[in-house]
Amino acid sequence: MAELPRSTYVSLTTFRRTGQPVPTPVWAAPDGGSLVVWTRADSGKVKRLRHTSRVTVAPCDVRGRLLGDAVEATAVLVPAHEWRQARAALARRYGWRWRISYTSARLWQRLTRPGTQRHAMIRIRPA
Repeated sequence: MAELPRSTYVSLTTFRRTGQPVPTPVWAAPDGGSLVVWTRADSGKVKRLRHTSRVTVAPCDVRGRLLGDAVEATAVLVPAHEWRQARAALARRYGWRWRISYTSARLWQRLTRPGTQRHAMIRIRPA
């Protein structure tokens, strides 16, 4: 089984209905044998994952330039009751950068759209 990349950024490639790949650099933290990603719930990658779970992941830099080979994987949206474990994995991986990002996003959400969930967690497993 191929190992998922463990770099600071990974290029998460989701696929449109036409099969066209759409790569996006994201933070991804190891959580057991999978990676977890936190993103906006209305992002294109979440919308594309709703129709196909096929993805590829590859190590990359902050601008999305690939630093290694891509790995075929599957991705699913994480149910809310599993978010605590996923958040803990991101906090372990990114430390204070994660805490600042998460806290500021939650604060902005409470100020602008109280009572709604504007983010999603994605779990990526090797295919």
